[in-house]
Amino acid sequence: MQYTFEQYKESADYIRTQIGTFQPKVAMILGSGLGFLGDQVEQPAAVSYRDIPHFKTSTAPGHKGRLVFGRLAGQNVAVMQGRMHHYEGYSYEDVAYAVRVLRLLGCDTLIVTNAAGGVNLSFKAGDLMLITDQIKIFMESPLRGENLPQFGPRFPDASQLYTPALREIARTAGRELDIPLREGVYMYFPGPQYETPAEVRLARTLGADAVGMSTAPEVITAGHCGMRVLGFTLVSNMAAGILNQPLTEREVLDAAEAAQEEFSALVLRCLSKMEA
Repeated sequence: MQYTFEQYKESADYIRTQIGTFQPKVAMILGSGLGFLGDQVEQPAAVSYRDIPHFKTSTAPGHKGRLVFGRLAGQNVAVMQGRMHHYEGYSYEDVAYAVRVLRLLGCDTLIVTNAAGGVNLSFKAGDLMLITDQIKIFMESPLRGENLPQFGPRFPDASQLYTPALREIARTAGRELDIPLREGVYMYFPGPQYETPAEVRLARTLGADAVGMSTAPEVITAGHCGMRVLGFTLVSNMAAGILNQPLTEREVLDAAEAAQEEFSALVLRCLSKMEA
């Protein structure tokens, strides 16, 4: 489906009826098992995805499926507790729909998180990775179809999708908190099956450090909208073929729960260092 600018605006207008004059600045899309940060928002106003015109619902495990607006670490935030995925049956335009709505609400910065499989052989489960770049070579772009110039140009630059200044803030936050922070490239696979050992070897050959089933479509859309982007990956497990053991969604959720304290401290410190 090709959404019109009027449909994005209708979604944003509905949300405004629920949050009043509050204007978010930082949008946050929280992945599998990482939505707990939304529960830390002060003076929260929650809006269910189901109630927002044209929004899709999130069906993945560990995704609450709601937007939470309020204050977090000194910033006005809009926290997505759960995201949509292409493997749920949604188009890439559906997957990234919320990014454009949040841009219309005033967000100029996007923080994305995900849980992913480690490809870099020096990584281990439980590591946090600062995303420096991404690879998405499977299937179409979320920008496919008629361009909406209200959001951005027909052929947007993608050379710095992850904002260098925000990455430097993350490095400083990691040092201050004494949190070892890996850095690397996130590679998108459509899923829902986990990657095969051969695909993992391919990803490593192409320069990927972690593989997962989200994030890339939203970041492409945010870049088109002119938003700054900061991204983190929780290495929830080593990808297929590395440890020669089956992969399960349970280990992803368990790893996210184990990393809650460290992960939330890092993101909150980054938020506090951004311009209000």
